[in-house]
Parts: sequence; C-alpha cells; structure tokens
Amino acid sequence: MVGSLQWIIYLLLTLVVFATQVFALVDAVRRPASAFTAEGKLSKPIWLTILGVAAALGFLSLPLGGPNLGFIGIIAVVAAIVYLVDVRPRLQPYGNGRGRGTGGGRPGGW
Repeated sequence: MVGSLQWIIYLLLTLVVFATQVFALVDAVRRPASAFTAEGKLSKPIWLTILGVAAALGFLSLPLGGPNLGFIGIIAVVAAIVYLVDVRPRLQPYGNGRGRGTGGGRPGGW
C-alpha cells in the first residue's frame, strides 16, 4: 500500500514537472523574437533549444519504464523555472506575437 502510494505521488510530481516544461516551451514559442533581444535575454532560438531539451528530458523522466534521469532531470526543470520566473515576466508586455502588444518596440510608449 505505501509503495504504491509513493509511486502515485512520484508520478504526479513528474507529470507536474513535465507540464511545467511543456508550458514554458509553448510560451516561448508564442513570444516575438524581438522581445527576447529587446529585454537583453538570450535569443529566442537559444531559449527554444534549452526548453525543448528540458521538455524532452522531462518526458524521458516520466516513470513509465524509461530511464531515471536523476540530476539531469533536476537541471531540466531548473531551466524551465528560470524561463518562467525571469524571462517570461519581462516578455509579457510584448504580447504573444499575434498582433497583441506593441509589435516589437518597447511597450508602453507612443
């Protein structure tokens, strides 16, 4: 009973981590490339690469018979968290690249 409960909790945690990584990747895809450089962050292709690798590692970390990535999995989730708490808030004023926001310049001015 306790072993199966631990496995369920582990599964839920890894699913939350994987969902966070996928959310960060999708959010980065939707942001305009000019916003990344305007805010002094790494370029969009670099962030997409980092977050894509993180999401792939997160998928491989799911306890569905695949490898247990351990420390590498932790590094992958840290990359997604850094994007979500540092980069994403700086990019939000620029919109999502679909005509919302100011289109590429700094937000807020005429």
